[in-house]
Amino acid sequence: MAAVVFGADVVHRWSRRRTALVLGAGGVVGAAWMTGALASLADRLPCALGDVDTVIGTSAGSVLAAALRCRAPFEEMVAWQRGQATGILGESLALAAQDGPLPPLPRLRFGSVPLARAALLRPHRVPPWVAASAWLPHGSGRHTAVGSLVTGLHQRVGRPTPWVDDHTWIAAVDYDTGQRVLFGQNGAPHASLPEAVVASCSIPGWYEPMVIGGRRYVDGGVRSMTSLDVLGGTDVHDVYVLAPMASTHPDHPLQPHLRIERRLRHVLTRALVRQARALAARGKRVVVLTPGPRDLAAMGVNLMDARRRQAVLELSFRTSADALDELDGQTASRAA
Repeated sequence: MAAVVFGADVVHRWSRRRTALVLGAGGVVGAAWMTGALASLADRLPCALGDVDTVIGTSAGSVLAAALRCRAPFEEMVAWQRGQATGILGESLALAAQDGPLPPLPRLRFGSVPLARAALLRPHRVPPWVAASAWLPHGSGRHTAVGSLVTGLHQRVGRPTPWVDDHTWIAAVDYDTGQRVLFGQNGAPHASLPEAVVASCSIPGWYEPMVIGGRRYVDGGVRSMTSLDVLGGTDVHDVYVLAPMASTHPDHPLQPHLRIERRLRHVLTRALVRQARALAARGKRVVVLTPGPRDLAAMGVNLMDARRRQAVLELSFRTSADALDELDGQTASRAA
């Protein structure tokens, strides 16, 4: 685990500054890594994890965001990652066990002809990586387990409305335009919490797009792995980011497939650092946590391989505590 701070060094641990928690994309392995990191981060926040002022969830991070906002006990979240859940979580775990580490055979048609057309006619408005998702085949997987999990959590807490609050934002991408949508934000299309989470997790080429209000939505990570930049115009002071797909302290493996994966991480990390520095320039303090060399070795190259989930979780408990302790030490030495 690696932790980096952008912005002011002064830590207001017990004052109630407005806080945001950003939970990024990262597949089932990334979700396990973030669960372990949250255990250590909880002791450093001025409030309970579920009570932070703003939560942004993208893809795997949207599942954890929903669980926190629905007041799922942290012990239950850990049990789910360990495959030991019972009750509502156990039912969804049984459904999740049916998913393999590789996608089912896709349908023989392009994922989004409208998005491909928009990228060709207005390339300056559609980033190339978003445009590329349009040419992937139409995914055939279904997020039955994720939908069941979030529906059960939402019902258990007896929410009278289909959403939790207007400061829980779930990132997805409109698959016809390539534009980012933050469900839950003022002005966003109406969606229930389970619908938004399933949309945010619908990887193009792997899962079917989620249809909400007659429009198709896919994984928010297609546009941005964290959507950290949307906090620029908000009044939050302290931002904590968990980004499983980045790495501010990467390793240097020799295997060709891992070297390719690390290059992709490097690109994603640079984008994340730019966004963090932009927020710091606005006077915000941004703490970014990413996997370190030991975490990367445990995570492997396929972030959808659930067989690695428990090992990644147990390691993250240790590496996240070490990284945050080191960060506290650096902050104390600068303040001395």
